[in-house]
Amino acid sequence: SVGPNTFVAVQNIVEAVLNKYQSQGHDHSRLPEFQVFLNDHALNDFNTLFKSLPPNRNYYVAGMPGSFHGRLFPNDFLHIVHTSYALQWLSQVPKEVEDVSSPAWNKGRIYYSSAGDQTVKAYADQFAEDLDCFLHARAQEVVCGGLIILMVPGRTDTSPHTRVFSNISYDILGSCLMDMAKMGIISEEKVDSFNIPIYFSSPQELEATVERNGYFNLERLECLPLEKSQDTIPQKARAVSYHIRAGLEFLLKEHFGHEILDELFDSFNEKLEKSEVFQLGLTYSLLALLKRKET
Repeated sequence: SVGPNTFVAVQNIVEAVLNKYQSQGHDHSRLPEFQVFLNDHALNDFNTLFKSLPPNRNYYVAGMPGSFHGRLFPNDFLHIVHTSYALQWLSQVPKEVEDVSSPAWNKGRIYYSSAGDQTVKAYADQFAEDLDCFLHARAQEVVCGGLIILMVPGRTDTSPHTRVFSNISYDILGSCLMDMAKMGIISEEKVDSFNIPIYFSSPQELEATVERNGYFNLERLECLPLEKSQDTIPQKARAVSYHIRAGLEFLLKEHFGHEILDELFDSFNEKLEKSEVFQLGLTYSLLALLKRKET
C-alpha cells in the first residue's frame, strides 16, 4: 500500500538476516546488501509510498506493480518473500456465486459466511486456486532454500465461518444494503450481483493447498488470536466502520455509486453498535513459513 507498516516488516527481515550473519562470525565487510521490491497493483499510489521511505534505511528499494497471482520476477531471483494481510483477497468473485442458475448463487447476500454450503465451497475453492497460483509463480522466482513468510487473517480449524469477526461484520454490511434496497435507494438486483471477494482460511485448508502445490515445505504454521480492544462499543464500532470502508469503498463505489456511501456506513455503524459482533466475533491471524524445496 503506502506504508508505514510495510517498512516495519522490511526492517525486521533485514535485521534478522544481519543478526544471523553476525552470529555466525562474519565481519562487517562480508555482510550482504539488500534489494527490496515493494509489490502492489498498478493502481497503488507508489509515489506516496516512496516519499515515506525511512531516510536512514540500510536497503535499496524498487516498486514492482502487478498481481501477485501471476509472475512478477525472473527465475531464481528472490531469497525472501513477505506477504501480510493480502492473500485473503481473491482474484475474482467465484463465477458460480454470480450465476443465477447455480446452487451457489448468493441471492440477498454480499458474502459467503451465512450462505449455503455450495456458496461456501465456491469461495473455498477459489481461495485454494488463487493460493496455488501464487505459490506456483513464487516457486519459479524464489531460490531453492528461499523463504515465504505469509500472514493472513483466518480462523481456527474448528471455528465456523459465522463466528469470524470480519464475516459477521460483512453480513451486517449486507443487511444494510438490503435495507436500502427495500427503501428503494438501490435495486435488489444490484445487491444480488455484489459479492465481497475475500475468504478466511483455516490452517488445515492452507496446509492442504501448500501440500498439493508441492514446491514448498511448510516449516511453521500458527493460528494466532488477536487481542480484543478495550475501547467502548461506540469506539469499536466507529473503528470497524472506518476500517471496512477503507478496504471496500472502491468496490462499493464502482458497483453502487458514491452517493450511497455515507448513508450506508452511518447505518452500518449503528447496526454494529447494537449487534453482538464484539462479544461473539473471533479474530485470528494465520502465520506460515514456507521453504522452497530443492529441485
